[in-house]
Amino acid sequence: MKQTVVIRVSMHGQRCFFRIKKGDEAHKKAMKIAVGISGVESAFLKGQDKDQIEVKGEGIDTAKLALLLRKKVGHASIVSVAEDKEETEKEEETKIQYMAGTHSHGEPCHDTYACTIL
Repeated sequence: MKQTVVIRVSMHGQRCFFRIKKGDEAHKKAMKIAVGISGVESAFLKGQDKDQIEVKGEGIDTAKLALLLRKKVGHASIVSVAEDKEETEKEEETKIQYMAGTHSHGEPCHDTYACTIL
């Protein structure tokens, strides 16, 4: 099941042991964490302040991702988790394409040896 997860992360002025991390460094670290989770196929930043990470993949552990982002980057909250509808529509279309076909005489032909046209 493909899914899309959106997580809001506060990435501005994160404290490190010796210095305060700037936004760009926090963005890089958050992206590395997001891509490192198993099942993730793509991840990108979105939102007006680039404070949301949208992750797409199959079988993503959302709680684990949020927990790692909280530990390593800053406060993280899950905004939405949704199933990818485009993938389910494509699967339905392919099922329709493989139905038994008809020949020019209009009758369905299930066995090629019994077809009168051939």
